[in-house]
Amino acid sequence: MTTHTDRQYEEELASLREHILTMGGLVEKQITNAIRALVDRDQAVAQATVAKDTEVNRLDVEIDELCIRLLALRQPAGRDLRFITTALKITTDLERIGDRAVSISERALELAGEPPLKPYIDVPRMAEISSAMLRRSLDAFVREDAELALAVCRSDDEVDKLNGQIFRELLSYMIEDPQAITRAMRILFVSKYLERIADHATNIAEMVVFMVKGKSIRHLDVPSDV
Repeated sequence: MTTHTDRQYEEELASLREHILTMGGLVEKQITNAIRALVDRDQAVAQATVAKDTEVNRLDVEIDELCIRLLALRQPAGRDLRFITTALKITTDLERIGDRAVSISERALELAGEPPLKPYIDVPRMAEISSAMLRRSLDAFVREDAELALAVCRSDDEVDKLNGQIFRELLSYMIEDPQAITRAMRILFVSKYLERIADHATNIAEMVVFMVKGKSIRHLDVPSDV
């Protein structure tokens, strides 16, 4: 970030950055807890994860207000303008990631009351990769690291492959045993939610590239560099 002679302005930009990181850390923990609730069949953890969504929503509103205030009162230009507008967009993706964690927790609550269909192997792996993508995309945002952001974009293929693998495996369960269809569908929903979390992390990474380079790579094949 550019150093400013206006100390208060600099502090406001730093506060915005900290708010983004706080919200990002919270939704990352939401993902972890949602998957733990699913794997451990822990209804208390699932319910707590759902309840925590109000804090994510509160941070979303606070960050929006801070960004709008900065835009209105500071009239930023150039790199600062890209930083603030990127922050506005990042909160949208973070809020939606929080929503996906809530959805996983809701499926965990439903599955906790039914016999296990299969051991969870690929789903936790998907969650691990998706969470790492989110963490690295936020690191790229703070460090203004376009190369790290591009690496996050390239990681999305691995999540897509796992999603396809889970779909094929669960489809075979449903064909062999019609009574497994409801449970299998709920696990498929979880897989899809994790795939969407990875997409949101990719969105954040793409916005970081725009913030740093002033170039949009959305809807394009991810290049090796920009």
